[in-house]
Amino acid sequence: MANVSVAAEWQLLYNRYYRKPELYPLRWKNIDLSRNKVACAPFGGPIAVIRDDSKIVQLYSESALRKLRIFTSSGVLISDTVWKNPGGRLIGMSWTDDQTLICIVQDGTVYRYNIHAELIEPNVTLGKECFEQNVVECIFWGNGVVCLTEGGLLFCIPDFKVMRPCQLAETGAEDLPNCLAVIEPKYTVSGNVEVLFGVGDGILIVDEDGVQRVDGEAVQGPVQKMVVSWDGKYLAIFSHDGRILVTDINFKGVLLEYNCESALPPEQLAWCGLDSVLLYWDDTPLLMVGPRGDPVHYFYDEPLLLIPECDGVRILSNTSLEFLQRVPDSTVSIFKIGSTSPAALLYDALDHFDRRSAKVPMPSFTERIFDFEFSLADENLRLIQSSLPEAVEACIDAAGHEFDVSRQRTLLRAASYGQAFCRCKTMDSVHLNRMLKDCQAVARTFYYSLSSLHSSKVFHVPLYIPCILEDMWFSLATAISTFPILAMLLTPSVLIARLINAHRHLLALRISEYVGMNQEVVIMHWACSKITASLAIPDATLLEILLDKLKLCRGISYAAVAAHADKNGRRKLAAMLVEHEPRSSKQVPLLLSIGEEDTALMKATESGDTDLVYLVLFHIWQKRPPLEFFGMIQARPLPRDLFISYARCYKHEFLKDFFLSTGQLQVSSFEVIRLLGFLIMSINYPFHGSKKFTGVGSPYGSKILIRIFHPSVEVAFLLWKESWELGKNPMASKGSPLHGPRIKLIDKAQHLFAETKEHTFESKAAEEHAKLLRIQHELEVSTKQAIFVDSSISDTIRTCIVLGNHRAAMKVKTEFKVSEKRWYWLKVFALATIRDWEALEKFSKEKRPPIGELSTFLFNYRVQDRPVSFLQLSLFSFCTCLHQTGYRPFVEACIDADEKGEALKYIPKLADLRERAEAYARIGMAKEAADAASQAKDGELLGRLKLTFAQNAAASSLFDTLRDRLSFQGVS
Repeated sequence: MANVSVAAEWQLLYNRYYRKPELYPLRWKNIDLSRNKVACAPFGGPIAVIRDDSKIVQLYSESALRKLRIFTSSGVLISDTVWKNPGGRLIGMSWTDDQTLICIVQDGTVYRYNIHAELIEPNVTLGKECFEQNVVECIFWGNGVVCLTEGGLLFCIPDFKVMRPCQLAETGAEDLPNCLAVIEPKYTVSGNVEVLFGVGDGILIVDEDGVQRVDGEAVQGPVQKMVVSWDGKYLAIFSHDGRILVTDINFKGVLLEYNCESALPPEQLAWCGLDSVLLYWDDTPLLMVGPRGDPVHYFYDEPLLLIPECDGVRILSNTSLEFLQRVPDSTVSIFKIGSTSPAALLYDALDHFDRRSAKVPMPSFTERIFDFEFSLADENLRLIQSSLPEAVEACIDAAGHEFDVSRQRTLLRAASYGQAFCRCKTMDSVHLNRMLKDCQAVARTFYYSLSSLHSSKVFHVPLYIPCILEDMWFSLATAISTFPILAMLLTPSVLIARLINAHRHLLALRISEYVGMNQEVVIMHWACSKITASLAIPDATLLEILLDKLKLCRGISYAAVAAHADKNGRRKLAAMLVEHEPRSSKQVPLLLSIGEEDTALMKATESGDTDLVYLVLFHIWQKRPPLEFFGMIQARPLPRDLFISYARCYKHEFLKDFFLSTGQLQVSSFEVIRLLGFLIMSINYPFHGSKKFTGVGSPYGSKILIRIFHPSVEVAFLLWKESWELGKNPMASKGSPLHGPRIKLIDKAQHLFAETKEHTFESKAAEEHAKLLRIQHELEVSTKQAIFVDSSISDTIRTCIVLGNHRAAMKVKTEFKVSEKRWYWLKVFALATIRDWEALEKFSKEKRPPIGELSTFLFNYRVQDRPVSFLQLSLFSFCTCLHQTGYRPFVEACIDADEKGEALKYIPKLADLRERAEAYARIGMAKEAADAASQAKDGELLGRLKLTFAQNAAASSLFDTLRDRLSFQGVS
């Protein structure tokens, strides 16, 4: 009779049975699905309800303010909040796998809520184009969404955990589609989401890369509605002529075709597992269509919402929640009317055994009846002796699919009863024992956790014990029945995330322990929730509570909990929590974020991590005034030395300010070590490149020691460099007052250099630099031309001569003691630059070039091979170094100015015959060059000149003749 009562609830669709048990009578009140937008989480999760602002509804006793309410699957209110979000009308909402509610409004803004109706920041927008065109439709899947705008554009968020919107390819369709469907990324070849775009007489497949039109037998005319199966392999289509078609996702053939009674598209189209499709219209029975046979109708007198699950469909109405699914094969084999399967006989044997065990003292006739029952049980066991392991496994499988707790318990008892009579302990029986043990362990864990919720004082969890029990047994049954699919969908991590989001931390912790998962996520979430919910608890007390549980998990991030405390305005608690963080890399950034710069600098210094120290230094540098920053690092050697090393390379101004403001004119310890290293190297390796080091007493070693023990030199160089940086200012010209500060900086550097005897050269150079700047500044003011400042002494003299200001040029020559030779060259080239040949010739006659008769005499004396004294040789060597003076500047200047005629005035006056020959060659006079080289008796020079005139055959012949003559005479 039990089998008859169970099977009587089933519906036959071709050769498959379907059942529709009621999971919960809903406990909510005054909820009408037709007046609200509803979103149900998968796997028996919560239900979100909000009044539909696109409909005109009558308000009874409720407030005009719209409320977002979240219920359990049994209709118990979990939380609610007033909807105040801007952005226009609510277009769609759905739950993610970890039970985060996603709400998308008209302007493309995405709002997120947790199960407690708390808004999760930050909000995300789909983009400017989506904002301008408005969203008209949303298609959700597990952790993503595709949105359609009024302009026909498609925008996608592939993963809500990342929240990176992207735009799909433009379809080019002029009208909006009749319907949309989504193929999830995990079911596509490309790994990207694909959208089925039902427009016109066909279907387009749209992804990020392009658009493809679908051709196939199933696409013959406009498509009104379509939906993809849970495994992404099949597509159900409702056509324009009222037919429901099922095809594979590649549109290669029609697997199901059924003509419906209405050509109007259904309001809802959903898959029931993978074997049938449900269609729902208002005021008509719910229609279920399978591969063959007559359809099944379910009659309702209230609006419905179909919630697809991986193994069935939840049917939500105003008053109840039902679950429509195909009856599992193991359940059919046991409870089907007239079934003689081993599992059915085993279940029947347990029934007979229970009746015999319930025997009490009674008349003998009744005793014989019970003896008969016992014999029937024994007979059933004998009939299935060879198939007993399969029968036991079928009973366990059926128990996993069962929703009725007492019937599930009976099926497990039948499996245990049959297992006791298995004769051989094979591997299968061992497997069955393990399955039974696991089922019992899971049940004990769930019941223990649930019973502990009420007495828990640590994990504060809302106490919805009856609902939790029902939800848990439903989840257990679903998990066991569809394990292959749920292995990909409802993973342990997803289950834990759903539980902690529901603040069922103790239950999540017990499950984590059982499956061997890391408990850090659970304890972290509990700690953050505890901080949020414990605003009245003092910081010290709350810290003890948190530490008592956080220490249970090794390696847990105290910094993350501290960051949450700071976010909730409990900065003192955050500072106390971060003290327990063992990792400096996480501790220091958080200390900076909560304003504990001093502590952060101390912790970074203690860690010895220079990167962390630099992080703190840069943070404080930007937030605090320079003097305060200098005071913080002055007493800390490591931060101070790192700052000096960095500022020496990139921030000289700050380094100078640091030295001057703190009075700490010293070189950093890092620099001391580096310089001493060079000093030691100079002692151990006396030769280094082209310089010879001879230890501390050498000039190089002295400079190293001076730099270490005379740090004022460091500041002097910084001041001098700062003056150059100031000179780069475009305003530092044309008599700008910026020259005053520059000169003052150089004067200050000169005084610092003068403090050490070893830097006399630098002191003198700084003094002359300041003097030169003053003169150049006066010249720019007098000439009103910004061409003098920062030029060299030679350039200043040359510019004065070019401008005709010979008095100023002479003044610069006198002030800086410019040598006669240098003055000679500068004036010659300056006159040639302005092409004043008359003045140049006059200058050549004013004063004899500074070579002197002695050099000419000695040169000629040596050429005649006469013996000379040592003094004569010394004088000759000195004059040879100055042989480039004479008339050579005049020749060079004229040739550079391309004035050969002017050059001919001075070439014959060149004392050096070799120079005279080369000068003639430069102006193209081959014969004169050959004569001068011949007089110099230089065969090598003749060879070079021949190469110069290689294109002139006559000249080459002349040079060869002269060279041969010299060779014949024995002159090389």
